[in-house]
Amino acid sequence: MSATPQAKRVLSGMRPTGQLHLGNYHGALKNWLELQYQYQCFFFVADWHALTTGYDDTSRLPEQTHEMVIDWLAAGIDPGVATLFVQSHVPEHAELHLLLSMITPLGWLERVPSYKDQQEALKEKDLATYGFLGYPLLQSADILLYRAYGVPVGEDQVAHVEITREIARRFNHLYGREPDFETKVEKAIKGLGGKNATLYRQLRRKFQESGDSTALEKARALIDSNTRLTVADRERLLGFLDGDSVAILPEPQVLLTRTPKLPGLDGRKMSKSYGNTIGLREDPDQVANKLKTMQTDPARVRRTDPGDPDKCPVFDLHNVYSDDKTREWAAAGCRSAGIGCLECKKPLIERVVEDIQAMRKRAQEFVDNPDVVRTILAEGSEKAREAARETLDDVRRAMHLRDA
Repeated sequence: MSATPQAKRVLSGMRPTGQLHLGNYHGALKNWLELQYQYQCFFFVADWHALTTGYDDTSRLPEQTHEMVIDWLAAGIDPGVATLFVQSHVPEHAELHLLLSMITPLGWLERVPSYKDQQEALKEKDLATYGFLGYPLLQSADILLYRAYGVPVGEDQVAHVEITREIARRFNHLYGREPDFETKVEKAIKGLGGKNATLYRQLRRKFQESGDSTALEKARALIDSNTRLTVADRERLLGFLDGDSVAILPEPQVLLTRTPKLPGLDGRKMSKSYGNTIGLREDPDQVANKLKTMQTDPARVRRTDPGDPDKCPVFDLHNVYSDDKTREWAAAGCRSAGIGCLECKKPLIERVVEDIQAMRKRAQEFVDNPDVVRTILAEGSEKAREAARETLDDVRRAMHLRDA
């Protein structure tokens, strides 16, 4: 009961933190680059989410948003293919968040694993606020507002998608059937075109009357292949096949992403809070110097000491950047003490610096033309609002907050 990949929506966002680093690139951006050509992607700057922990100082949000989006564009995110926007520029996020807060049990939010984990990690901050407790619900509103088919997450974020599915299920249970469903279905069927509309009706009748599973699959394929349908009409037609209702807020799927292990300069996870990052636009000489002094296997005290690549953070970078031949050379040289750590780092440094120089060059075009970035976000935000308004209209009607 789903659309073709070209028509499926995927939603993902990042809190605005300014210029990004290699951890951000390999942990999320690189995945976005692939997704943007497989799905209808909405990528947003989660500035309201930034307030849940950083409400005490918001002065740099505009600058951090601008710098981060430059890095998105420099990395290859294509605004001609994906929709890029700022969360706070689409006020429908806040309205859906409010409406969903009326039906979401408090216990659901308190049991989200990251709630207590982040409270402990950020115990120097006062996080006894509704905004912090409710940020998983705001995430759910972000996803459900676009009726996203899938959300790309690592395993540590699966719980956030699961609570979104529960909230969608509860909403659909409480508010059930969409007003004027039959009228909207008839309009959607006509949108298939004369020949396909007739075929859809025939296949539905076969399935309804005799339980013909082949007819059901053919009908679904017919809907899947039509790229002109809106997400809402697609869901209506799919729902009409099984019965006479539609999920107003479809449950999103988890799109598990493989995140390569990318250590920071001190061996811990690369993070600005640890001060161990390599920026996507950092000066190449500075990058080279950082990598030269990067922590290696602590067992290699002297040049003649053999090491273990599996315990060396530098080798984790080799796994990301180097080809098989270079990795084999580095691993063998480390274990036999045939090469020193600086020698091991040399091909890695060359590759990382090469990538960063290319990123800097692409980014400079947007640094020199800031209005281009503003225009991209303004156009993307308006496009996002169009999709958001459609969902909100259906939600308001279902909750009898607007005349049917």
